[in-house]
Amino acid sequence: MALVLVVEDNPANLKLVTLLLVHAGHDVLSAADAESGLTTARTQQPDLILMDVQLPGMDGLAATALLKADLRTAAIPIIALTALAMKADAERGRLAGCAAYITKPLRRFELYETIDRLLADPTADLDPQHAEAVLL
Repeated sequence: MALVLVVEDNPANLKLVTLLLVHAGHDVLSAADAESGLTTARTQQPDLILMDVQLPGMDGLAATALLKADLRTAAIPIIALTALAMKADAERGRLAGCAAYITKPLRRFELYETIDRLLADPTADLDPQHAEAVLL
């Protein structure tokens, strides 16, 4: 299916996301912080990135903005994964360059649908009656 980079500092969350992605047939790369995620994205060119927002050091939105400003990685869709569930948080994600914003705890069908739509068409809109993820 796709090569997905997961940038997540919490080992339990990383394990869960990795299991969900592998179950869906994806290959998974991982990074425990934004700096490692930037390097991996630039060298491995994944099809999609799942970016935790709250990371040690540089946060995920700052990393997203850097990836979107880099011609090598600008076209890679990025999904923000976060416990921050306020509307203003989703707007900050959009402004940083995230294509979608999913709040934790993860719901696997929401994750799968969002990934599938972004891989098929990075500019797709989710039907708000059938998905909880915010596609930005």
